[in-house]
Amino acid sequence: MTDNRQWLINGRPRGRGLLADDFKKVVTEVPECAEGHVLVKNEILGFDPAQKGWMENIGGYVAPTEIGEVMRASGIGTVVESRHPDFAAGDKVMGMLRWQDYAHVRGGDLNKVPDDELLAANLGALGTTGMTAYFGLLKHGRPQPGDTVVVSGAAGATGSMVGQIAKIAGCRTIGIAGGDEKCKWLTDEVGYDVAIDYKNDDVRAKLKEHCPQSINVFYDNVGGSILNDALAHLAMHARITICGGISRYEQGGLPAGPENYFNLIFKRATMSGFIVNDYGSEFPEAQKRMRQWIKEGRITFKEDIQTGFDNIPATLNRLFAGQNFGKQMLRLD
Repeated sequence: MTDNRQWLINGRPRGRGLLADDFKKVVTEVPECAEGHVLVKNEILGFDPAQKGWMENIGGYVAPTEIGEVMRASGIGTVVESRHPDFAAGDKVMGMLRWQDYAHVRGGDLNKVPDDELLAANLGALGTTGMTAYFGLLKHGRPQPGDTVVVSGAAGATGSMVGQIAKIAGCRTIGIAGGDEKCKWLTDEVGYDVAIDYKNDDVRAKLKEHCPQSINVFYDNVGGSILNDALAHLAMHARITICGGISRYEQGGLPAGPENYFNLIFKRATMSGFIVNDYGSEFPEAQKRMRQWIKEGRITFKEDIQTGFDNIPATLNRLFAGQNFGKQMLRLD
């Protein structure tokens, strides 16, 4: 235990996709464990579109990143040494472990996780992905039985969870995803009532066809033209939840506002954004409910797990190339 491989931030990918030169691989020594800290051997890393935004320093809701710092990422690992009273060697923990073999983390920034069949799910269905779906829909979408709920990016880790929580709430669900395979998965396994293939369908026409009573809740992970199409089909007092905007990743800044935003006035609708960390104090109860729904078979999820330390940058890029199918993760070698 002498070498610690790391991937450092080496570029600002504003206005373009990620490049190989945006990251720099280095090898450093494993740090000594300081008082109040824990040394963790990384095992599984999680990937989210927000990571590119962190590199760009867009949004301002997290501390700015610096060129040369270890790339940020949530991870799960095993404690190899602890100088914190709440942790012992062998514990499974989760936290901001970053792109590296060994993470030296303050004990207060880590959480113990059960070493069971849902271990990886702590980065997905039971982690920020599931919590984003849960709080974004229930707190901002406020679904009611009989509502029509439309979700963009529906085959993604968050979108697939949103549809299932909406079904539990008694709603009719329509998912927008790319490609026949993902759309078939949404209807056959996830339980969406309808899936729209944005790569091959006219989204606005399909929304008009499948939402005869218009959209009560639109949960948006994409932005751009799909958000604009949804705004054209709002029901009275509709709720639009803005979770993310993966369509903007190639733009140099934030996109122009949607053309149909005046429909918010005409339909007395609301559109709100949120950051899931705002609900951190409520995570334990939400995770308890999600775990129960998973055990009951009411929630299913898919995990896309790549392998190999050298594949870490390419694994992040899978999110923006539409290659991932389910929560994107990677097991370190």
